[in-house]
Amino acid sequence: MGFFKFHGNENKEKDTKKKNSGVKGGMFDQYFMALREGQKRVNKAREYLNKHANGKAMPALALKDNKTNVWEPVGEENLYAVVNGAAGFVVTDDTGFILVLCDKNGIAKTIAQGLSDEEKTNIINSLKLDNIEEYHGEVSLPV
Repeated sequence: MGFFKFHGNENKEKDTKKKNSGVKGGMFDQYFMALREGQKRVNKAREYLNKHANGKAMPALALKDNKTNVWEPVGEENLYAVVNGAAGFVVTDDTGFILVLCDKNGIAKTIAQGLSDEEKTNIINSLKLDNIEEYHGEVSLPV
């Protein structure tokens, strides 16, 4: 058995580094900047909802799904929604209701699950007192 040298691959490592440096400097940096900003917004929304939901809020999505290579953080605004069965989710079973704080595009930033009807109503009333409006539309939830 011998060793083989493949000719033409001598500069492959250099070429790959050169290609990746442009991608890394652009798309990846933009992704991580958007992700950091989105995580800040998610954390802020979660802290806010936790005050009303007795610590039941969980983080959700930090980035918008816009079907392009341009990454954007979830929006700053907070709207509330009770996820309904029309979106394909079960909302009233043994575990209770799902209440979401989302942005104007319906991207869920934080979720409170397992709420009783009374808890859900009390949280919504608190949110309304803080001038948080209801979101009407399809909500994007994490899978």
